[in-house]
Formats: sequence, structure tokens, C-alpha cells
Amino acid sequence: MSTSTIHDIGYRHYEGRRNGRGYVLRSLYVHNLRAAFGLGRPARAKIMPFLLGAIMLLPAAGSVAAFALTKQEDALIKYASYAVFLQVVIAIFTATQAPVLASRELRFHVVPLYFSRPIDHLDFVLAKIGAMATALLAIMAVPITVLYVGGLVTKAPDSGRQLTDYLTGLVGCVLFAVVLAAIGMVVAAFTPRRGFGVAAVIAVYMLTVAFTAIVQTLAEVQGNFTLQGWMSLFAPFDLVDTVQVRLLGADVTSPSVAPGVGGGLVALAVCAALAAGSIAVLYRRFRKAGLS
Repeated sequence: MSTSTIHDIGYRHYEGRRNGRGYVLRSLYVHNLRAAFGLGRPARAKIMPFLLGAIMLLPAAGSVAAFALTKQEDALIKYASYAVFLQVVIAIFTATQAPVLASRELRFHVVPLYFSRPIDHLDFVLAKIGAMATALLAIMAVPITVLYVGGLVTKAPDSGRQLTDYLTGLVGCVLFAVVLAAIGMVVAAFTPRRGFGVAAVIAVYMLTVAFTAIVQTLAEVQGNFTLQGWMSLFAPFDLVDTVQVRLLGADVTSPSVAPGVGGGLVALAVCAALAAGSIAVLYRRFRKAGLS
């Protein structure tokens, strides 16, 4: 016979409103977005993201000031070129903040605690990668918005074209944010220690840029300009710049981009593949961690 006994020790049953999947996803997203900027954490956690955000704003403010003084349209930095010009700052932001979102739970082995509640693994991944992409979008979109508003206030010519170029720049910022968040989060998720994660993301950025530049230089020397253009698909910033130039009509900022509209479509497909692939990899990574 069983000797088990059920005791009623007086805990009150929860009878309130139960929020659904959307509330959980939104809460995880907001929590991770705040963490990307160090909000709700010690002051030292806020230094790097806000310092890098300020550095991103300085060229925009300086460009507007220069235009206000000289009235030379060339003084305004082109919206679609802004992220490419400041790619080092953006790469550092990605490298420093992706480990905060991707590796802290892995390092301290608390992922199973999240899944002890009815939360979907895909929601967990989407919240994290969405928060990282939003943080990146913020540090890129705010400066070009300052450029646009500053240009309007200081009477930049052809306001209609300015609006079109600004919207093109915003679309480019979204693509930059998605691609960089995808790469940064995957690399950081496999390096639980934050210091290693920062170094790994920076290394991936530097290696892809160096490899692409070397092959493009060799292709140019040999007169193979087709290969030189297609190599832009192997560097994150050149990849998105190809989409901006070939599909959105922006001016070329990178040394070379893939040829024709076909090159732009291939670049866009690569961006989509990177986003989908990163979600799949992170799903498997956190699902495995959640079972440990």
C-alpha cells in the first residue's frame, strides 16, 4: 500500500488574470532591450552603450553645424552612408552588448529556470535577437534622424529628396541592425564568458573585413571587377550597402558592391538567410541549455 499523503498547508490558489504568450514575449523583449543599454543594472554597465551612442551622434551634430555655417549641401553626411562610415563604432557596440544578451544566462546556468515556466523556446530567442536588433537600430537611426531634422531646420535644399533619402537610410539601418544582431548573437551565444564573447565578435568582424578587402584588392589588380563586386557579400557592412545601392538607389559607400539588380537581390537573400539561420542556431543552443 502507498504511504503517500497530501497535506493542505493553506496556500491560496491564484485566481487573477493570466497573461498570454504575447505578454511573456513583450516582457522578455523589454527586459533584454533595457539590458542592452545597461538600464536596471549598475552604473558601469551603462558607460559603454551610452558612450558609443554619444560617439555615433557627434558626426551628425557636426555635419548639421557645418551645413548651417557654410550652406554647402555636401557638408551633410548622406543618410545611407552613415552606418558604413561609422562601422567600427557599431561593431564595437555589437561586440560589447551581444554577450550581455546572449551569454549571461548561459554562463550562470539559469536558462532552465526560464523554461520551468510555460515559455516557448522560440519566444525566448525572438525576444533576445529582437532586442539586440532594436538597440542597434536605435544607435543608427537616431543620428540620421538628427541629420534629417537638422537639415530641415537649417533649410537644406529639396526637402522632398531629403525625405526620400532619409527613408532609404532608415531601411538600411533596419537591415544593418538585423544582420549585425544575427551575427553578434550567434557568436556570443557560443562564448559564455563575456570577455571572450567581445573578442570573438570583434574577431569575426575584423576577419571578414580583412578577407574581403584582400580578395577585392587582388581581383582589382587582375582586372576581375566582377569578382571584386561579389566579394562584398562576405562583409556585413558591404553586404547591406549592396542592398542599399542596388535596390534602394543609394550612393555607393563601400569600395565595391555586387553588380546589377541581381546582385542586390542576392545580397537581400543573404541578409534574410543570416537572420533565419541565426534564429535556428540560437533556438537549438538555448533549447539544449534549457535541458541541462
